[in-house]
Amino acid sequence: MKNRNLTLDLDNGIFTNAQLSYPAIGKGPNPAVLLVPGGGPADMNYTAGENAKLFWQIGQFLSERGFVVLKYDKRGIGENNTIINNNLWGKLTYNDPKQDAKKAVNVLMQQPEVNSTKISLIGHSEGGEIVTRLAADNPTTKFDNIILMAPRIENPRDQIYYGFVGFPVEYAKIVLDKNHNGSFSLQEVLQDQIFQSMVGGNTSLILSPTITDNTSTELSKSVSNISKDRYVNILTEFKPVLEKRMEKSFEGTKYENPMAGPCPIYLGSIVNLSSTLSILDNVSSSTDILILHGQNDPGSRVQLAFLLEQKLSELNHPDPHSDNLSRPRTSFLSFKSMDNRKWTHT
Repeated sequence: MKNRNLTLDLDNGIFTNAQLSYPAIGKGPNPAVLLVPGGGPADMNYTAGENAKLFWQIGQFLSERGFVVLKYDKRGIGENNTIINNNLWGKLTYNDPKQDAKKAVNVLMQQPEVNSTKISLIGHSEGGEIVTRLAADNPTTKFDNIILMAPRIENPRDQIYYGFVGFPVEYAKIVLDKNHNGSFSLQEVLQDQIFQSMVGGNTSLILSPTITDNTSTELSKSVSNISKDRYVNILTEFKPVLEKRMEKSFEGTKYENPMAGPCPIYLGSIVNLSSTLSILDNVSSSTDILILHGQNDPGSRVQLAFLLEQKLSELNHPDPHSDNLSRPRTSFLSFKSMDNRKWTHT
């Protein structure tokens, strides 16, 4: 495998780093793949930890098997997901990563190692929605394949609600409610790192007097006086605080605290978008669609992937791997079930 560093011109004086990986041996031009990350700060390797660099791993795997692969830093983002331009990142709207992906695929198609008639798009989470829109909005550009890794499928408003409220409540019911009475111990959740990641790294961040009602104020006092444990009712106390936190996330005009949630400007730009399901009929039937979805993915419920499969079936999107052409071109990868309580984004 060989690599070549590139700089992508995103227009309006905005540039970002990218890297092209391609086979070290053999003659080109070769089929090519663009890797599109999900929401939030993401570098070109899609770094999730010291030994977890998803796009670097995918790029290496594909390049060693005859593909050219392009990956890029999201605008305003540098190595290890570092926000290197707060002003640029804080003004991000949904249209920015969508247009950046379009720019990137055009650059990829122009590379001498690339067969521009053999282009595939891989997108994770929001990136899955973006590559679907690229395929749907550009009918004159033939994409061989789009690979949707745990894509955002439903209406973004519903996805936002699930992320802020639905998933933490679900986690609390299944994992934190040790006594099966609809509540959890504040002492215990302060030691639960997964729960802490859901509430911005600090329980007091959401259970604070800044949300001015009696429930959250009392909960905040319990957090500050940890020697006196308190049990929080999941539906009548915890859920309302989460809903208020979600409402507050749409307030303001700038990105002040990465731990507190997404930028209000960005959230406002996606909340009324149509769902991925609603645009599938605009994707060419000549484009293969592969769905990869972890059964235990907290960011995107696996049930939604089956809705996506059903929609493709209704559209009679052909499946080259089946004698029955009414089946969609889809496949699934499932990991451990929720009962094993391995709550990691897969």
